[in-house]
Amino acid sequence: MIFNMIKKKVKQKKKKVKVKKVKVKVKVKVKVKVKKNKKIQKSKLTAKNKNAVPENNLRIHKSNEQKPTIKKIKKQATEKKIYKLKDYIVYPKHGVGQILAVNTKTIGGIDVQCYDIKFEKDKAIGLLPVNKQSHLRALSTINHVNKSISILKSKPKIKRSMWSRRAQEYEQKINSGKIYELAEVVRDLNKGTDAIVDQSYSERQLFEKAYERMIGEFQIVLDSNYEETLKKLDKALKRVQQEPI
Repeated sequence: MIFNMIKKKVKQKKKKVKVKKVKVKVKVKVKVKVKKNKKIQKSKLTAKNKNAVPENNLRIHKSNEQKPTIKKIKKQATEKKIYKLKDYIVYPKHGVGQILAVNTKTIGGIDVQCYDIKFEKDKAIGLLPVNKQSHLRALSTINHVNKSISILKSKPKIKRSMWSRRAQEYEQKINSGKIYELAEVVRDLNKGTDAIVDQSYSERQLFEKAYERMIGEFQIVLDSNYEETLKKLDKALKRVQQEPI
């Protein structure tokens, strides 16, 4: 009996020891899980803090405020003026004009010196920057006028090509502004009369355009009126003026 009692006590002690070991193991596992959870929470909090914008940064400090910039108007480098006030010049695409004034205009935020040019025939005033004065030319001299009249008296030189191509060449000569080329156009398109004789509308338009520009320039160079200049050129071209009906 005593032996049996001792066995029971030993067994009970073993059982108690085992239970204690189990308890310890459970406690260890719980601690590990808690530590892991804490680490995850900390990492999430740090990520949120990184993405979050602090309230101080949302405020605009006075030092960071954008101040309005004042744009200074630039001045264009100007060339030396070749032409003076009241000078007559020739602008290729408009013909003879007179310089009325030299003013400063603001174009695209830049101060630009411009010629104010009056074109009497078109009854318009044009602006041309002084830096572009190379596009202008001075009036012809008496020698140029005499040579132009000799060109008008010579035989016409008409090319054997399509009219559309010849019309482009004539237009280029007119827009060149050169007095000799104007004389060539007038000579080649002259039909000897104002009457419509075997002449298309476009031919007549080109002839009149070149002829009027020549008359306008010759009128100033020769210091004569329109009628006297017209008679002189008609005589060189042997044109017969059509009497009004």
